[in-house]
Amino acid sequence: MTLTELKYIVAVARERHFGRAAEACFVSQPTLSVAIKKLEDELNVQIFERGTSEVSVTPIGEQIVTQAQRVLEQTLAIKEIAKQGKDPLIGPLRLGVIYTIGPYLLPTLVKQMITRFPQMPLMLQENYTLKLIELLKQGEIDVAILALPFPETGLTLRPLYDEPFVVALPSGHAWEKREKIDAGDLKQETMLLLGSGHCFRDHVLGVCPELMRFSQNADGIQKTFEGSSLETIRHMVASGVGITVLPRMSVQEVKPHAGGVDSGLLSYVPFDEPVPDRRVVLAWRKSFTRMPAIEAIADAVHACDLPGVKKIEVSAEPA
Repeated sequence: MTLTELKYIVAVARERHFGRAAEACFVSQPTLSVAIKKLEDELNVQIFERGTSEVSVTPIGEQIVTQAQRVLEQTLAIKEIAKQGKDPLIGPLRLGVIYTIGPYLLPTLVKQMITRFPQMPLMLQENYTLKLIELLKQGEIDVAILALPFPETGLTLRPLYDEPFVVALPSGHAWEKREKIDAGDLKQETMLLLGSGHCFRDHVLGVCPELMRFSQNADGIQKTFEGSSLETIRHMVASGVGITVLPRMSVQEVKPHAGGVDSGLLSYVPFDEPVPDRRVVLAWRKSFTRMPAIEAIADAVHACDLPGVKKIEVSAEPA
């Protein structure tokens, strides 16, 4: 049994496909398949059931994969311990960021990191929350910037800031003159939401749960539409398809009373109290030992100009 074989079975369990798992491990599919078959023969158990289109994990395989993940994580911990004799602020840091934060935080965060910690370049990856959590547990990334809430993970968390939401309206909309908008009023409008997998979609539905209940109006006309990114949704709002909710950092300026931005095509109006928001946190494995690097990221985030957000100065807390 080798660490490489353990890495292969974890990859197949994650991808549910030998070809995709081989690509993720940067090996050929025959190489990966032979190694896994060798491990199954050695253990005298079947870890995977091979189907025509998808691979499933057997009950005993689930236990083996779980243990393999633990072994791989502990192996990473040994490597991190070995690095303790070196400067923890020297060398790349693998940072994951969710899609609805990356485009708005990274431009200023990267500048801060270059200025403050030039010998610790960021290896960046944008993805969905659940995928980044999975990559954290597997040691594929070191730390992630996520938004609460998400499922119990056993990761360590450090709150960074609370970010309020705003309503985006097409220019000329009847609500454009309002000082504030009540969250309950959203159900009256055609709403644009991110697709499944985006945690911000769940945040918006949490603001107005009726949106799913009233996905069509009395005449059977669809009342909610989906977009692939916040920027796509922003363009759809500008074109008059409907309205949406956006995180404050994705908006340069909030101006009630027809404060149109984005070349006059959109207006942004704040919510009435209590203002819905999301808490943005750093997350990392408990076994990760480069704590000065975690502090460096947190300090750099707090040094960024984050319009409209409330920064949080607290220590790490387990999730």
